[in-house]
Amino acid sequence: MDEDTRYEAVRSRDARFDGDFFFAVETTGIYCRPSCPAVTPKRRNVRFFATAAAAQGSGFRACRRCRPDAVPGSADWNVRADVVGRAMRLIGDGVVDREGVAGLAARLGYSARQVQRQLTAELGAGPVALARAQRAHTARVLLQTTGMPVTEIAFASGFASVRQFNDTIRAVYAATPSEVRATAPGRARGVHPAAPGAGIPLRLAHRGPYRSGAVFDLLEREAVSGVEEVTGASGRRTYRRTLRLPYGTGTVAVEERTGAASRAGRTAHPGGWLDARLRLTDPRDLTTAVQRLRRLFDLDADPYAVDERLGADPRFAPLVAARPGLRSPGTVDPAELAVRSLVGSREAERLVLRYGKTLDAPTGGLTHLFPEAAVLAEAEPHGTLGALSAVLADGTVRLDPGADRDDAEAALLALPGMTPAVVATIRTRALGDPDVVPPGAYMRDVPDRLRPWRSYAVGHLDVGDADDRDDVEGELESS
Repeated sequence: MDEDTRYEAVRSRDARFDGDFFFAVETTGIYCRPSCPAVTPKRRNVRFFATAAAAQGSGFRACRRCRPDAVPGSADWNVRADVVGRAMRLIGDGVVDREGVAGLAARLGYSARQVQRQLTAELGAGPVALARAQRAHTARVLLQTTGMPVTEIAFASGFASVRQFNDTIRAVYAATPSEVRATAPGRARGVHPAAPGAGIPLRLAHRGPYRSGAVFDLLEREAVSGVEEVTGASGRRTYRRTLRLPYGTGTVAVEERTGAASRAGRTAHPGGWLDARLRLTDPRDLTTAVQRLRRLFDLDADPYAVDERLGADPRFAPLVAARPGLRSPGTVDPAELAVRSLVGSREAERLVLRYGKTLDAPTGGLTHLFPEAAVLAEAEPHGTLGALSAVLADGTVRLDPGADRDDAEAALLALPGMTPAVVATIRTRALGDPDVVPPGAYMRDVPDRLRPWRSYAVGHLDVGDADDRDDVEGELESS
């Protein structure tokens, strides 16, 4: 998009581009998302930025009406396999906060100076500035949704000192931390922050239509007892699972959003968010947990781009029309997903019961963490499972958000007994590749002209098959 096209998106308050770019108004010193409901500024007063961090770095503060820091992430970072895309996925996962710029560069295989130069040239902000903007957003969430003391929030958000925290909040929000807390949505109506044991309430934003029913169907079919559970009836389900995180553990509950009724009881919501509640043993894991949930539910996807490409194909046009906003779910734990893709759900449950770590405080059906690769490599060293666990444990194969997808695929295929179909699943779900076609019939049914969204095309075929099975089962029960 050129700047004139971006300005037209701002004039029309087009939410399709929220997170793809930001605009700032020189006369007010404020930056916004394209769909901001405020009066449209004059073109000569507007500047455009690729990231919120770039806007902040130029001295603009976040709009209090549209909350530009809370938009979905750019879909580019899921699609792109270059160093900038990989870096953005790693920064989102909190790598800069935990390992610094040197750690980020080492994971990417570049020098810190090269990473700084490439990010700044393309995005207008380097890794430190990008991580700082993310910390500010995390701090705002904690300030407005929890009763944690401000000092604890400073360190939980990833800031090195309370002074740095205070300075950043003032620069980004033009308010003190206490003032940010006082402006929490609902505070004027007497809504108070969550009690310490109630967890952190979250709204996980997405752009465009979201086919929640298909995602929850998949999660329900795949659920591994002890680690996951899905409760409730279709349209009102809750997905819950345990989380292994860098500083501790957690549990999360995500609600299925109801919307317009559709075939076989599936639902599609026209836009907005998924409601979630996150409980963490260490609040420093908030940013990482949120990003991993976003990858699991594919919340940063651009359904408009996907549906436009697939809808232009005669075969997929009716599928897209029937299921707008279909997503390609990922995972919160790539190593876990790789093992589960190899062994299947029943064997995964055995591994959980035998080798999984028991939660200190089990809740409902959530009792264990999925066993770590190092534990499995030692406990069951033979066969393909042993080989896979070993290379995941020693880092020979990396499946983190910044991993090179081609390198990972080649290394996995080299393992004894590993099949291309399993590797395709790992590439799609663990590595978040939106353009994977598994071997077999799909290679005939999903043409190259659907690039770079062929994973979504496969999803449409899978959901169609599942709907057909549900219809047949329903007819048998009726008869």
